[in-house]
Amino acid sequence: MHSTLIVARMSPESGADVAGLFADFDRTEMPHRMGTRRRQLFAYRGLYFHLQDFEADNGGALIERAKDDTRFVRISDDLKPYIEAYDPATWRSPADAMATRFYSWEA
Repeated sequence: MHSTLIVARMSPESGADVAGLFADFDRTEMPHRMGTRRRQLFAYRGLYFHLQDFEADNGGALIERAKDDTRFVRISDDLKPYIEAYDPATWRSPADAMATRFYSWEA
């Protein structure tokens, strides 16, 4: 399984709204189209963490193909009032907000 972790900023009171947007999105076939097996959202002191697990290491390529889908564009636009780039000066795409894994362990 391949995972990505996006880090951004979010006010703590926005959690329910963001969760609702993703709940609606995840009820469509979009997660399957992107190879998403699991999505988890976390908040900590004004930070937003979006952990997404994929069936295979090609999740990035599948997302690239899906990002022109109107549902993908819509959720990206709908999240804008709630999610702010961690570093707006350097943000150009979600790839600029992805954490780098430096350790992993599995049983």
